[in-house]
Amino acid sequence: MKNNFSAIVFSMAIVIAAFLLGNAIVNRNNSDGIIAVTGLGVADFTSDLIVWEGSFAKERAHLKNAYNDLEKDKKVITEYLISKGIKENELVFNAVKSKKSTKAKYSSQGKYIGEEFLGYRLTQTLQVDSKEVANVEKIAREITELLNKGIEFYSQAPRYYYTKLSDLKIEMISKATADAKLRADKISQNSGGNLGKLISAKMGIFQITGQNSKENYSWGGTFNTSSKEKTASITMKLRYKTD
Repeated sequence: MKNNFSAIVFSMAIVIAAFLLGNAIVNRNNSDGIIAVTGLGVADFTSDLIVWEGSFAKERAHLKNAYNDLEKDKKVITEYLISKGIKENELVFNAVKSKKSTKAKYSSQGKYIGEEFLGYRLTQTLQVDSKEVANVEKIAREITELLNKGIEFYSQAPRYYYTKLSDLKIEMISKATADAKLRADKISQNSGGNLGKLISAKMGIFQITGQNSKENYSWGGTFNTSSKEKTASITMKLRYKTD
């Protein structure tokens, strides 16, 4: 009885193995073809928002005197920028930073003997966010005029942004998808087949570089802020079945 049961089990195992092997051969011979393509969407655009920062400082022996003089400079700077077309609500003054100013002291033999207190140095930064890009660019170039008013103002290079980036990104995704679909159609036609349904779509990294620059794309995405004229690009990876 035991031998008969073993024989039955062994026979069933052979039948199942034969079925699985045959099914694997059928699946392998009848697997659907897949076309994978990558499309590119590119757009040039001009920044419509400029961010410009600068700083000014005063150093005095007494903290109160340094603060009062800094406030006077702040008033002059504000009046100057408003006279140049900057709106008051576009001016943001950050908190005043204070530090003690010292210099090293040495003995007549050249040995370090400590620090000499010189006074307090107060620094304040300001930021201008404006859609009047050309005007703020001009002001940033001419800010040295404040030197004639006795103010040492340190200007930073402007940064440029685009407020309609979300809309542009959607437009570029559409372009990249259409480009990928066109490539898939060509591949399908050249191979004598028909393009089937879309299996998957994957968006690549969004890149923004300065126009005519030598910036390289990065795996994490490039986001240029130093150029007013920019180029944005994005890729779409599509996979289609073939009939």
